[in-house]
Amino acid sequence: MAMKHLLTLARRSQRRLCLNQAIRSASSAVAAVFSPFTSPATPSPSPFPHVIMPYDEASETVKSKLKKLENPDTRFLKYASPNPTLASHDHILAAPETRVTTLPNGLCIATESNLSAKTATVGVWIDAGSRFESESTNGTAHFLEHMIFKGTERRTRSGLEEEIENIGGHLNAYTSREHTTFYAKVLDTNVNQALDVLADTLQKSEFKEASIEHERGVILREMQEVEGKTEEVVFDHLHATAFQHTPLGRTILGPPQNIKSITRDDLQNYIKTHYTASRIVIAAAGAVKHEDIVEQVKKLFTKLSTDSTSTSQLVDKEPANFTGSESSPSWKDPDCVSLMVMQTMLGSWNKSVGGGRHMGSELAQRVAINEIAESIKAFNTNYKDTGLFGIYAVAKPDCLEDLAYAIMYQVTKLAYRVSEDDVTRAQNQLKSSFLCHLDGTTPVAEDIGRQLLTYGRRIPTAELFARIDAVDTGAVKRVANKYIYDKDIAISAIGPIQGLPDYNWFRRTTYWNRY
Repeated sequence: MAMKHLLTLARRSQRRLCLNQAIRSASSAVAAVFSPFTSPATPSPSPFPHVIMPYDEASETVKSKLKKLENPDTRFLKYASPNPTLASHDHILAAPETRVTTLPNGLCIATESNLSAKTATVGVWIDAGSRFESESTNGTAHFLEHMIFKGTERRTRSGLEEEIENIGGHLNAYTSREHTTFYAKVLDTNVNQALDVLADTLQKSEFKEASIEHERGVILREMQEVEGKTEEVVFDHLHATAFQHTPLGRTILGPPQNIKSITRDDLQNYIKTHYTASRIVIAAAGAVKHEDIVEQVKKLFTKLSTDSTSTSQLVDKEPANFTGSESSPSWKDPDCVSLMVMQTMLGSWNKSVGGGRHMGSELAQRVAINEIAESIKAFNTNYKDTGLFGIYAVAKPDCLEDLAYAIMYQVTKLAYRVSEDDVTRAQNQLKSSFLCHLDGTTPVAEDIGRQLLTYGRRIPTAELFARIDAVDTGAVKRVANKYIYDKDIAISAIGPIQGLPDYNWFRRTTYWNRY
């Protein structure tokens, strides 16, 4: 009995000892967590096993992958780096690609190849027009356009015409206020011959006195014909009113007294001064290869002037100052695209076409329903440093007041209320008209030459459409408030205009007294 009692006491004392040790270890662990006097550097051992949670494993996996990216295996760096870098994708967006080569003398060559085509257009686009003439030489650029295909040292006038006709080609030229263009459209097998003709006429024209006197009479008769074209006369007067006493206000044809006095020396001096290599773009589109065009241009265009004077320097000497408050933006101004959308919103209409009652343009609807005009057309003309934005209309004398109210109401409304549907419709119409315009090798070549002279590059279609899509109602209101709201305007009109409101009436309608 005594022995059993001793064994029982021994077991109880052993249990109590184990229990006391467990209580002490647990209290020390709690103290390590909660006591501010316990050092974190020497934590007490925990009696519970450490359990790894799933999100801890995922975190460790990500850390290991990041370390591998920071120190990648050299085998994976053989062709490219795993780290992303900025890259240009213009060559992908520009389809088909416009290839550009600039020669050491500054002459620019640009082509857009379409080898499935059977024709090609090659031309010379020159950054020179009537605005770069003086008052005494106004009309020289247009006179030179008439003289350029009238015979060279190698080709007579009749020989030149027969050569182009024999290959089924077409030669043409035109002059604007800032650009002069000579181009030829031929079959794919005659591209080199067309380049030879253009180079010969541009560099080796003879300008015989007999031809000058003959073209002098032709231009004077052309001026009489232009006087009968209402639209051209109105726009010439508009430029003369908007840009008074500046080169941009002069006409392209020039005054009759200048046409009667232009000499051979005037033509040659104009070529030496303005037909310089750095201001010329040779553009080609259609069935052409860029390398072949470049090689031909290097061989043929060797006698161009190397004068380094740029058109920007000439414009800075004689800028176009708008007579009113604020002129429209230039080609390079970001607001130019918004004004293009606004022009499309205002739209155009002609009585002979019909359909105005159901057109998207509110101005066209009002004019067609009330029959207050024969035709209307919104315009947005841009230049290097300025522009013109407005409405051209033809109406009967007794409808002028109603027509003026309708025009000014819709134009001023752009600064107050703009519908999202109208903006979207105008964007779609603008993009559609742009693509329809580029249907053919000649419009494409013209677009290449004009954009390279204006922007120094050809804007890809994707970029232009992105700029158009970026115009919203807020942009239209902002641009309208900048260029239309409470601004002085320029007006020109011809015919029986006794019923046309005076200038003060037009000026008052550039704003509304409403909030």
